Amino acid sequence: MRLTNPLFAPLRFCLAALLGAASAAAQTPAKPAPPTPDVLVFTNGDQLTGKLQGAAGGNVNFASDMAGNLSIAFDKIKEIRSGSNAAQFALLKKGAPVSKKTPAPEGTVTFAGGNFLIHPDPPPPSNTDSAETAANVPAKEVDYLVDRAEFDRQVAHKQGFRAGWNGNVSGGATIVRSTTTGTTLTAALALIRALPTVAWLPARNRTTLNVTETYGKNTSPGAIPQTTPPTPSVTTLASIFHTDAERDQYFTARFYALGDLSFDHNYAQGLQFQQVYGGGIGWTPIKTGKQQLDVKADLHYEKQQFITQPVNGAVAATVPSANIIGSTIFEGYHRNLPRKIIFTETANILPAFNNATDYSANLLASLSIPVFKRLSASITATDNFLNDPSPGYNKNSFQFVTGVTYALR
Repeated sequence: MRLTNPLFAPLRFCLAALLGAASAAAQTPAKPAPPTPDVLVFTNGDQLTGKLQGAAGGNVNFASDMAGNLSIAFDKIKEIRSGSNAAQFALLKKGAPVSKKTPAPEGTVTFAGGNFLIHPDPPPPSNTDSAETAANVPAKEVDYLVDRAEFDRQVAHKQGFRAGWNGNVSGGATIVRSTTTGTTLTAALALIRALPTVAWLPARNRTTLNVTETYGKNTSPGAIPQTTPPTPSVTTLASIFHTDAERDQYFTARFYALGDLSFDHNYAQGLQFQQVYGGGIGWTPIKTGKQQLDVKADLHYEKQQFITQPVNGAVAATVPSANIIGSTIFEGYHRNLPRKIIFTETANILPAFNNATDYSANLLASLSIPVFKRLSASITATDNFLNDPSPGYNKNSFQFVTGVTYALR
């Protein structure tokens, strides 16, 4: 029957629309099913859905859809089932060194019967039993579960020069404007780069850089109270500069070889310029999450140049430069106190082998108290001792500085 009669026009339109919709539906690909989450089952039968983040210190880190980020002890877990979009992990065993030559098991993770199973990716051939190819590790032997991509990057030493740097910048100022005028500025930069940047790999190397500067200028009338006519004014300068750099290369978890250098200028002691170049060994007897103690010793070359100034109108005799073969015996302590307060203390003694009188020493103690986010109030005491300064200058140079510190990370 032909539907040519105008009365059948609406019917023809409906049939065409239905045929077009059927054709479009046949050509549209099926919508993929949403990924299924990981499932964590507690020993009491309760369940959480979400995403496995890793494991450390006998605890699994699990991001729950309902409860947020949780840290759950291994012995509280009955089962972990991987979802369809499960993350890839590397499993590190306790006491087992990890390097390029001794890789860790990698893949998706499940947990059952008190054991972690690492299923390799890509999966084994269909004719292979996946349970046989999975690494089966008792929970008591597991030290870390870490992100696979991060693990591969750290083990392959693929960190650029800018990666891993940490440190802070400090500054302070004192300004006086009265009968006497004075300005004192202090600034400090402390940088450290320890590789690898994660706790689950042994230390490989460490680089430190420190720069400090104190500059002050005070001007006062020659006599106070001022006289008529006024006496000539007197200007006093203070300039103390120090910078040092060190590279540590670990050959065990606690012992390392080091190369160091430092430069100093101290107007208060008549020291125009001091330069030190050396190398030695170091030891870290204490290293925990709360504190660290380092002990170091080096053998170095040291050169001192001194300031000469007129005395009572006469030209002072030139003080010869000192060329020293000596050593630096160093001790440094760092501790994290309650309320995120940080205490740092360092001490070093520099004996001279070729001239026993040219020894020196430096002491520093500082306290950093958090104020707001990355900002902290800092209190620092420093004492520099130079046994054989330029004539007319004191051996000790002591500073007590309060200021503000900004953490770079």
